[in-house]
Amino acid sequence: MIFKRKLLIPKEIKEMYPISEEGVLAKAANDAAIRAVIRGESDKLLLVIGPCSADREDAVIEYISRLRSLQERVADKIVIVPRIYTNKPRTTGAGYKGMLHQPNPQAQSDMLRGLISIRKLHMRALNETGFSCADEMLYPENHRFLDDLLSYVAVGARSVEDQQHRLTASGLDIPVGMKNPTGGDLSVMMNALKAAQSGHTFIYRNWEVESQGNPLAHAILRGYVDSHGITHPNYHYEDLSRLCELYAGSGLQNPAVIVDTNHCNSGKQYEEQVRIAKEVLHSTRHSTDIHALVKGMMIESYLEDGCQKPDGGVYGKSITDPCLGWEKTERLVLDLAELWV
Repeated sequence: MIFKRKLLIPKEIKEMYPISEEGVLAKAANDAAIRAVIRGESDKLLLVIGPCSADREDAVIEYISRLRSLQERVADKIVIVPRIYTNKPRTTGAGYKGMLHQPNPQAQSDMLRGLISIRKLHMRALNETGFSCADEMLYPENHRFLDDLLSYVAVGARSVEDQQHRLTASGLDIPVGMKNPTGGDLSVMMNALKAAQSGHTFIYRNWEVESQGNPLAHAILRGYVDSHGITHPNYHYEDLSRLCELYAGSGLQNPAVIVDTNHCNSGKQYEEQVRIAKEVLHSTRHSTDIHALVKGMMIESYLEDGCQKPDGGVYGKSITDPCLGWEKTERLVLDLAELWV
């Protein structure tokens, strides 16, 4: 291991790029709207939606600006939380790892530039659109660089069993969605939720810290891969009923699930997200328990359909997993607003 250089700490980067007073107020309003959905105080549908990975600032901001106009059209039924995922976990560790590592996907890794780039991107989204967004907590110690800008955090399938992710989630005051692991064992996810909703004393960024527990920690179903490498979805009626049963015996606060319509639920067939989202809503109409549990969906969407290689050069097209393009996204969100009751 080679120690290349000492990076700036969160306080220093926040002082370089401070949040505005208007941004503070916008985030507070967004936080309240999202919390109300997770707590069951609001009957709106939560959509955590955006690119698989935030690869370039200009395209991401254009996409989120379009979401702002769309949000205004569906405000009576839907709360939109844009995905700005600045880290990209890789199963093997190889390949593009996201803006934090490579603010320029064609250049070498530069973590200092990356830390500055991801803060600037989230700040632009907040200042220009009023959205405080969602990001994946790939590295728990990095959360402090963005904690004043985020309204939602996801813990991924590869991280949900990690103790530091669970303990860090327990100290946050915003909703944290915790995915089922890649192997599909829902008990792992439920244990993660129990840990995240409980208080702890632990080491964080060289401090002894104490958390009070996060009652807004909740489940995300994203499908799984079995021991033979076969993909299985877990968004069907029977899967949601099973999760209702697990929650009923858990003692957890604010039972809630967000259904990830891509990844193993779609077999990475991105256009299937449209059908999956509508099937989930169909399930909510046939069970009051499922209707109460399902709070929303996670959808991978960008300006252009599909995906390309990192050097593909198509503006607004994913360089990681394939995404729904804008036209299909807009139609889906409008349809969901019409179907959600």
